[in-house]
Amino acid sequence: MTRKRGEVVIVDWPHFQPQGTKRTTKPRPALVIQNNKDNSRLTNTILAMISSSGRRTNEPTQVVVEIATPHGQQTGLRQDSVVSCINLLTVEQSRILHTIGTFSSTLMQDVNNGLKVALDLP
Repeated sequence: MTRKRGEVVIVDWPHFQPQGTKRTTKPRPALVIQNNKDNSRLTNTILAMISSSGRRTNEPTQVVVEIATPHGQQTGLRQDSVVSCINLLTVEQSRILHTIGTFSSTLMQDVNNGLKVALDLP
């Protein structure tokens, strides 16, 4: 299945056990940030991690999603969350388990701004 930019997906995110002794995966929400043209022609896609942790929410690389808002409700997230534009991962699209929602154009603009800061783009 071809992914689309702005989809909120559940993916087997790499996870290290305490003390870095064992690498496993953990189902986590993530945001598809790769462009649609490449999503349709490549087997990989680029994702940004979504976390319920509210640490560093005041940083310009973090995008807060409040589920009580109309924009937040369409994401499919169950609790207020943060998109980390500095925690990116390229994965095979086959590792994506399913889609739970989408980001509005307003939230995607916030993500675009966060990515510009994270990647030091003009």
